[in-house]
Amino acid sequence: MQIYQWAALLGVFLWIAPAASVHAQQPAPAQAAAPLTLPLWPAGKMPGRGPKEGAVEHALPSRGDHVTRITDINEPAIMVFKAPGATKPTPAVIICPGGGYGILCIDKEGTEVAAWLNSIGITGVLLKYRVPNNQDGAFQDIQRAVRLVRESAAKWNVAPGRVGVMGFSAGGHLCARLSTNSAQSAYPKIDGADEQTLRPDFAILVYPAYLAQVPGQLSAGLPVDATTPPTFLVHTEDDKAFVAGTKSYHAALQAATVPNGFFLCVEGGHGYGLRANGKISVWPKKCQQWLMKAGILPPEGRVNAGG
Repeated sequence: MQIYQWAALLGVFLWIAPAASVHAQQPAPAQAAAPLTLPLWPAGKMPGRGPKEGAVEHALPSRGDHVTRITDINEPAIMVFKAPGATKPTPAVIICPGGGYGILCIDKEGTEVAAWLNSIGITGVLLKYRVPNNQDGAFQDIQRAVRLVRESAAKWNVAPGRVGVMGFSAGGHLCARLSTNSAQSAYPKIDGADEQTLRPDFAILVYPAYLAQVPGQLSAGLPVDATTPPTFLVHTEDDKAFVAGTKSYHAALQAATVPNGFFLCVEGGHGYGLRANGKISVWPKKCQQWLMKAGILPPEGRVNAGG
């Protein structure tokens, strides 16, 4: 099945897992191999604003939870983790860690996710977008990242028509914003990369934040319509602050007949990445199955996902 043959997916996949006891999070999964790291913007040509003057990218003090949190991103970049052993062009997924637009959980929602994507035959592209408190800068960064991946598709053995985005928490909001606002660039053209299309071919939103202003009403700036890319959603009912927004986004996808899947569990909380326990821990497997049904991965795709 080709990526554009979505008709079979219009009978949306919706899983609701029963409650399960939620224990301490699992140990950190394996990390991906060393990436190729590239700046997003040519020197002196980054649009918008960076962090406050004198701020230097750094990791915050440890909280004892084996999560690395970085902030003051003044040189946005992508880290390309190529799918190992691939003989044919692979899908690529731009990974957007969460952190409330203040920090990036760079391992739990970044490098660990890239390692999982590699295990199922996908090139992971970790986006270090501008933080803190710079949503417009972050939006420019994700637009540029999509264009750079498409421009370098042949060099990185990536299929240019299978470039998706994947976001966690605030990163999920960033991916939803791109998914619903890809008709117009947020910055003036800088070079040839900016001639590439902005619309991602698919999106994966894992416990996305900020999708609703009030329950049942999507946040301003998320105009879901028929051009919104096919989307897989993951959330739990006990994430009280944000699950209503995901439900609203799902309803909007349904109304616009956008192919989508929604894995909804009763318990699991927020911010687990690939380290969850209980029923929600199978979300990577459900996501992989959806990608296979969507034609993004081959039906016989490598089955190494958790769960």
